[in-house]
Amino acid sequence: MDAADLDYRARTLSGCIPPSLVTRLLELGHEREVEFQAGRGEWFCALEWARLLGERQRYRQALDVLDPYVATGWWSAARARAELLESWGRAQEAIELFRPCARTGGRLALHFFARLLARHGRAEEAFALLRPGVEDWFLAEALVDVAATADLDEEAAALLEARIAAAVPACDDPDCSRLRLEPSNAFDLLAAVRERQGRVEEAIALLARREVTSVNGRDALADLLARHGRIGELRAYADSEQHGHAAQRLAEVLEERGDEEGATAVYRAFAEKPHGAERVGHLLSRLLVRRGRIDEAIAEVRALADSPDGADDCGVDALCTLYAEHGRAREALAYLDARRERRGGEEDWDSFRVRLPLMVDCGLRDEAIEQARAHPEGDTWYAAWSLSQLLAEAGRSEEAVALLERHPGSHPTVLAHHLLDLGRVEDAVRVLRARPGAASVPVAWDVPCSDEPPS
Repeated sequence: MDAADLDYRARTLSGCIPPSLVTRLLELGHEREVEFQAGRGEWFCALEWARLLGERQRYRQALDVLDPYVATGWWSAARARAELLESWGRAQEAIELFRPCARTGGRLALHFFARLLARHGRAEEAFALLRPGVEDWFLAEALVDVAATADLDEEAAALLEARIAAAVPACDDPDCSRLRLEPSNAFDLLAAVRERQGRVEEAIALLARREVTSVNGRDALADLLARHGRIGELRAYADSEQHGHAAQRLAEVLEERGDEEGATAVYRAFAEKPHGAERVGHLLSRLLVRRGRIDEAIAEVRALADSPDGADDCGVDALCTLYAEHGRAREALAYLDARRERRGGEEDWDSFRVRLPLMVDCGLRDEAIEQARAHPEGDTWYAAWSLSQLLAEAGRSEEAVALLERHPGSHPTVLAHHLLDLGRVEDAVRVLRARPGAASVPVAWDVPCSDEPPS
């Protein structure tokens, strides 16, 4: 085994048995196959087999399963071993075993090790390890979390304030207002520290200075205002914020307080802004669904699907899903018929595939299969997935396998799933291990673990 190859396959799920298929093997009673493949370099089999052995209190055997992977120097294997030990109540052993990798495994390994230390009463040590990496947003985030446990909020705040003070303009343009800030989330993290200390006004002021206001669909300032019940300020912010995330947080708060109409009004007001409907329309529809106002919800999503900005397959898919979820698949099919008519009777595969589950819901599975096969794109590799699912669900798994085998390498996980259902375990494993693209690539943590503790 090779650390770079293991890492590549684990990250890309290429040339290996992925977690979903490991679970399926166990569901079908193929425990011995999982054990066998764990010894052949199949990481996800090894991970699951070790976990099962641990549950059976066969601890030494569980660690033995992981040892060949750990021996490659791959830090993820060392992490898995440490996590097992921790779950068995052997945290100190986990810490000492992983310590060498924390120095050479890169930022991910250091991040894991610091949090491991903090969970087990060694938060000050974790803080000291993370401190030199404060310029890295990922490590800085961990440092701020660890600081709370170590009672080192002021030390963390001083580090972040120094980084903010050291920020420089992002470009040479004298009118450029952007900063090159490291860590990039310094304002957010310092605000989190100040909020913990009860200095809410300072936290608000810091968040007002951010350049990136929304991360992963959430706005930290909106969340802070909501947590402290400052609804007037949150409403004002929602009026000025353009992504819709502050409006979403305001609507959530109002709904939590039982003010359904107020929440609805927030979304409707934001929808009037340029591109506002496409940002909050689906949020509004889900709110209406939760309140049992299904017709209104469908009307909202249909308006999005029919608008120039929303007339794509994603919008149509969302509308048809909503119809289907409420037993109205025939109405969804009628909508698709009308849409196809507006397009001169043409319907590409991306549009057509939306029909298939609706037809099944209407008891038209055989018709769906025949129409899929007759579609101009029905024999393409990308159509094979949907058609194979239809066939398998109709009890025609052999046909599904034959269809997918006409497109080698296109859908190996789907093909393997069907092969497992047919009891063809060896064929399924062969398909997965032969997946193209499993070549080794260099990675930043491909050096062996050091025997020296991190400084």
